[in-house]
Amino acid sequence: MIVDERMIAYIRSLDRGETPLIADIAKQALADRVPIIRQETASLLKVLLKMTKPKKILEVGTAVGFSALLMSEYAPQASITTIEKFEQRIIQAKENFAKAGKQSVITLLEGDAAQILKTLDSEYDFIFMDAAKGQYIHFLPEVMRLLMSGGTLVSDNVLQDGDVVESRFAVTRRNRTIHSRMREYLWELKHRPDLETVVLPIGDGVTVSTKTI
Repeated sequence: MIVDERMIAYIRSLDRGETPLIADIAKQALADRVPIIRQETASLLKVLLKMTKPKKILEVGTAVGFSALLMSEYAPQASITTIEKFEQRIIQAKENFAKAGKQSVITLLEGDAAQILKTLDSEYDFIFMDAAKGQYIHFLPEVMRLLMSGGTLVSDNVLQDGDVVESRFAVTRRNRTIHSRMREYLWELKHRPDLETVVLPIGDGVTVSTKTI
């Protein structure tokens, strides 16, 4: 936990909630142990979407479609392209998009993001990264190619419940590769001359970057 639990509980108590369908998807995802964005991360996304009013959104990591539907709700003017490789989650996401009647505005690309990103040639003014955390640093070159100047890049789960500040020897052996890659990713976001980035200790850690060149 990055922030005091009582503070998180209080902040969450202020939330006005989601539409019934999005709330049901979140409830089912929790029951199925499918990771979706945390409530405070969702609140941040809502504000950013209303501020930036994107026309084309790219999401790397669909899961069951919760965040894509949330973004569509708060950026109804946008077309959304989202990428997922796990078959069962693809099936669930398609079902959820159909329930919401969003098939015409949300395009689900099936497969490995590392390969799919290379095939895309559109520019996006808003990109949301929420896939395999150890792959963020590998996705970044293609993400930067696809992000238009002035566009916004949001990356979720970057602080790994606080583990990112620890020595690599203080984290479990199986997490050391992810740990080192995430530290490399954060360093890159903060030091690239074509990005301005803030790291926010909300949810499981979120970065918000603006492409300046």
